[in-house]
Amino acid sequence: MFRKIVLIATISAIAAALFQLSNAARTQNVAQIYVFGDSLSDPGNVFKASQGQFPPSPPYFRGRYADGLVWTEYLAQQLKLNANPDTNFAYGGATTGNSQEVPLGLLAQIDRYRASHSSTSKNALYIIWVGANDYLGGGNDTDRPVNNSVEAVKSLVQIGAKNILVVNLPDLGKLPGTRNTQQSEVLSQLTHKHNSQLANALKNLQQQLKSEPNIIYYDVNDLFNRVMNEPTKFGFLNVMNTCLNGELNQYMVCPNPDKYLFWDDIHPSTAAHKLLAKTVANKLKSATTQTQSAYAN
Repeated sequence: MFRKIVLIATISAIAAALFQLSNAARTQNVAQIYVFGDSLSDPGNVFKASQGQFPPSPPYFRGRYADGLVWTEYLAQQLKLNANPDTNFAYGGATTGNSQEVPLGLLAQIDRYRASHSSTSKNALYIIWVGANDYLGGGNDTDRPVNNSVEAVKSLVQIGAKNILVVNLPDLGKLPGTRNTQQSEVLSQLTHKHNSQLANALKNLQQQLKSEPNIIYYDVNDLFNRVMNEPTKFGFLNVMNTCLNGELNQYMVCPNPDKYLFWDDIHPSTAAHKLLAKTVANKLKSATTQTQSAYAN
């Protein structure tokens, strides 16, 4: 009996290891990236829709809400892919909702994608990072943004998505534009609640769906806090102030933007985007992308 138990345990361990490796292999062979989100991932969709008015460029870089490329473009470089703007549906200012007007909400972005894609590629990576505008705009209900995010994942699963990366929120109460306001503590609390609910909801969904798709939960909040606590370790000298200052018609840019975590009051610098892309790429290439490991972070 003892030998039988040991044998079963060994087989289970081998199966778990193979499952872990298969998930890692799937994410290592990413052939295409599809992106849904807000200004943190927008490569110029709002800029195009507003005929070049927003965000004003310069000082913003070619329609990005940063001083350079955004993280999904750097991630494409890390994965040796071409960053195709036609596969990025993110809009600056987007919420998790279903707004059909610019900026399109997350659910509307998914609908637009599904309208032209009846099926998905098994080697594609689908990225969802959104939610900040639901709270920065004054909302305090975490249920709806989390439910919308989970609904977006389910919608992609329905048409066969195999690898879905969902990113949580950095501490919205510690941004330069919110840190010294009356809403700082409330935003920090909402961030914590949102992230906790999102992680639990995705974990439950993954368990219901079993091994496929591979839902990868990335904890950008943890990265954000580590950079804030040890900036020089990550190559930053200033994590409190913005590099861009003044009015947009009379602005000043710091002399060393790559040493700043923040470009403006709420958006990270392109250096921060590059760091995020590197850490996400490392996660995708590692066996720790196996779902249960992701939720243990």
